[in-house]
Amino acid sequence: MIQEAVAAADTWDAAVVRILKANKVSLVTYVPDKVLAPLIRRLHADEYFTVINPAREEEAVGIVSGAYLAGVRGIVLMQTSGFATLPNVLASLALPFQIPLLMMVSERGTLGDHQLGQAIVCSTLRPILEALRIEHFAIERREDLEFVADRMIQQAFATQAPAAMILSPLLTNRAGAPA
Repeated sequence: MIQEAVAAADTWDAAVVRILKANKVSLVTYVPDKVLAPLIRRLHADEYFTVINPAREEEAVGIVSGAYLAGVRGIVLMQTSGFATLPNVLASLALPFQIPLLMMVSERGTLGDHQLGQAIVCSTLRPILEALRIEHFAIERREDLEFVADRMIQQAFATQAPAAMILSPLLTNRAGAPA
């Protein structure tokens, strides 16, 4: 009961850090995103993680893929528009070489995000994942975060396949943070 109360009281970003540690995911690559900023700050502050900020999402995928081949578990953090740059590297690297590439995508371009470019790219996220047959799930509620993220990470490594956890604004902006 106490553990449930603590889990409900802590923030989504604190829960993600805990889940990554529990699954031995120690390498984090990211391209800056204001929605993911609280998580990125936590990761930088925690000595458990090696945190790398490459220039582009494709580089982040390359770093995490190479680390996996060396026995290190990693994840790529990005926003929706960053994901739009990845179909080629996913189809030519992660999928054919069975790399369990973990992706955490902050969903932009929906629910009040009125940037036209974000909205257009957002409409392509799920169709691209489906076309590539990449497991994905949108996490909308804090109470679902730990179960979904934990199971998706475990499944990615068990099946040696990429997986995308989509962080809905319903999860990341509930506390009133701007989109």
